[in-house]
Amino acid sequence: MFEISELKVIAEQMECSLQGKVIASGVMGNSPHKFVWYNRKGEEYASLVKGKRIGATHLMGRWLGLDLEPGYRFVFGEMGGKILLHPEAGEIPKKYHLLLNFTDGTALSVVIGLWGGLELYEAGEELKRDYIRDMAPTPLDPAFSREYFMELVQKAAQKGKRSVKSLLTQEQTLPGLGNSVAQEIMFRARLNPKRNIQELGEPELLLLHDIILQVVNEIIAKGGRSDEMDLYGKAGGYQRLMHSKAVGKPCPACGTAVQSMQYLGGACYFCPSCQK
Repeated sequence: MFEISELKVIAEQMECSLQGKVIASGVMGNSPHKFVWYNRKGEEYASLVKGKRIGATHLMGRWLGLDLEPGYRFVFGEMGGKILLHPEAGEIPKKYHLLLNFTDGTALSVVIGLWGGLELYEAGEELKRDYIRDMAPTPLDPAFSREYFMELVQKAAQKGKRSVKSLLTQEQTLPGLGNSVAQEIMFRARLNPKRNIQELGEPELLLLHDIILQVVNEIIAKGGRSDEMDLYGKAGGYQRLMHSKAVGKPCPACGTAVQSMQYLGGACYFCPSCQK
């Protein structure tokens, strides 16, 4: 699944390689997928995108907006899979869930893996959508300061017991983060996924804030995680420490065997010695 770091990489690549291209035709998809969310019918979509010019990109947590000028914005959201720019039409995958053919002979395809949103809005209307509407600051926003984070955790703790993993991945409290990157953050912060945030002191919380920023920005600097692809089909350079293939192998910090557990709807990978 794309998280904020990968979408930041793709957004910057789109600014460089897509901006100014004119859409010759658009196809909503040729491979049915019950977990792909569209908000328009195929014929309406094709009619609206034809002749539009690609404009700016807008990063919104795990949602990416792409302006189609004049007047529209395409939104990729909460998705796993591939967003690829094809220099030649012959490189287009046989099955896809979105295709934009440009007048210069290039094309953009989207193939959804597990699930995702591919939606077209009149510009500004996407801000009314669930998950985008009233989105809290993300780790890439200037407002995501230490002071803001401390207040955020305090408010979350006042609602009752809540774990570190829940804080990082649930209820859009920290938009843009998902289970994969949360594993890296918790390991570096030496926090167990089940640890109650009410038990954390100020030093641990400030460290957690700083590590969130460090991990997110390090992944961006390395072009994304190694199990995700950028706009050009290149895998990222960030090698995750805590993932399924690490289970049973020595912790990179202390040598204890890495363990896994199911918690809050997904797998957690952690060191039982470092993350108590």
